[in-house]
Amino acid sequence: MLDDPLELDRMFQALSDQSRRGMIDRLGRGPASVMELAQPFAMALPTVMKHLQVLETGGLVNSEKIGRVRTYQLRKEALDSVERWIAERKAGWNKTFDRLDQFLADNSEETAVK
Repeated sequence: MLDDPLELDRMFQALSDQSRRGMIDRLGRGPASVMELAQPFAMALPTVMKHLQVLETGGLVNSEKIGRVRTYQLRKEALDSVERWIAERKAGWNKTFDRLDQFLADNSEETAVK
């Protein structure tokens, strides 16, 4: 279970936007400046900055400002809590489906015997 459910909420909110996911994909290739991240998007620079702030607040990226250039990079461990949350749900669902499979198999055998 997560220590901070708000952390997960912020991450899912940050990942809910296609543009932000595109920025995450770009950062998967390495650190990038704001200008590099803004390049593929048809949006104003202040809008790009707002998206990057959401990603940083969501704990997915870190930024560093050197001189006039702000560079962003992915936090390698950022998606760990999302992965754990999904894995917990998946394990629970698999148990439920296993019980359903067993129930259906038991009932099929009973029906075949009759």
